[in-house]
Amino acid sequence: MKTNTLIPDQLHKKPTAVNDKELTAVTNTLSPELLHKINAYWRAANYVSVGQIYLYDNPLLKEPLKLSHVKPLVVGHWGTTPGQNFIYVHLNRVI
Repeated sequence: MKTNTLIPDQLHKKPTAVNDKELTAVTNTLSPELLHKINAYWRAANYVSVGQIYLYDNPLLKEPLKLSHVKPLVVGHWGTTPGQNFIYVHLNRVI
């Protein structure tokens, strides 16, 4: 396995795009379509996380929410979850 080492004169150069469809031609930024997909993935991950933290059952709310669906004692908290999901969604692009 070959490892690329950084040479000081190459540090100022921008990295090349892995997939040209993901980047716009002029600004080398993400396309609006990809940004929308990343945002949708993040929102979905946050929704699932809330269900895992606070609910026993009925995470898709297919029936009206009842007190029996909600956990009486929550282990964990919502505070770090959106940030972790944000990191994971952006690391998926790197992976």
